[in-house]
Amino acid sequence: MAQASPTPAAPSPRAKNMWPLRTVRVRTLIGLAIYAVGVPALCLFFWNGFLTQPAVRGAFIAGSMAALATALGTLPVLLAHKPSERVQDTLFGFGAGVMLVACAFSLVIPGLQAARESNVLGGGGWGAGALMGAAIMLGGAAMLALDRLLPHEHFIKGREGAEATKLRRTWLFVIAIMLHNVPEGLAIGVGYGANEGLMAHALAIGITIQDVPEGFIVAAALLAAGYTRGFSVALGAASGLVEPVAAVMGATIMGYSGLLPWGLGLAAGAMLFVVSHEIIPESHRKGHEVFATGGLMAGFVLMMVLDTALA
Repeated sequence: MAQASPTPAAPSPRAKNMWPLRTVRVRTLIGLAIYAVGVPALCLFFWNGFLTQPAVRGAFIAGSMAALATALGTLPVLLAHKPSERVQDTLFGFGAGVMLVACAFSLVIPGLQAARESNVLGGGGWGAGALMGAAIMLGGAAMLALDRLLPHEHFIKGREGAEATKLRRTWLFVIAIMLHNVPEGLAIGVGYGANEGLMAHALAIGITIQDVPEGFIVAAALLAAGYTRGFSVALGAASGLVEPVAAVMGATIMGYSGLLPWGLGLAAGAMLFVVSHEIIPESHRKGHEVFATGGLMAGFVLMMVLDTALA
């Protein structure tokens, strides 16, 4: 009679729990290594290619710093627990405050001055205001069209856009994050393309500062949505890569004469749309309006001080 083969011993609970953690850490390290190598390689590619103009080069460097700040903000998710909803809403408000000052001080006011100098409709205040108003509305309309046409998924509101149900959830998150980051990159590029000097540096510094908590929020939200820590960090870090690309686009467009007020207004309109349509509603949806408003005011004051000190 054949002897039954012994039943293999079941792995201990500790070994069972450690294996996925080790896998996550290895994948995370690989992803971060690719990111660390990919960003400098991308920089060299652009630098040796079409980044010959100082304004475009400066915009690309500033956009890359913002992308690295986003990646830096995702790293605490590897060690920390998911932040409380109150903390998330406060950070959302902080980002909204920074972006509001960027719109007013770094985009709209210089745009109005450029519109006056361009002598549109006689060069008076009415003509400059009409031009900037039209540009701001066009920027908001462009973001609204992208919001309606591109399928994406908000962290709270759920899926939106055409064909949203036919794409994997990961890609829906990626598109949503891209829609959020494009105006920031455009604003950086337009600032450098307008040759605003220290004001462009202040705008880039403000956006870079608010990208750190933004990266943390994105990675934490992906973790809460069911993704692993490593994947959440990698995707959150990669979400910032759209900013240097958008910055180069903004600075390149500004190289054409006569487009300065239009470029500033379009970037301001796109940023205002994101603040009103995405950030503020997200920060007020869970009942922490006071903390979100406090964060908004703190971000507003910090960005205003930076903008004034570096002007």
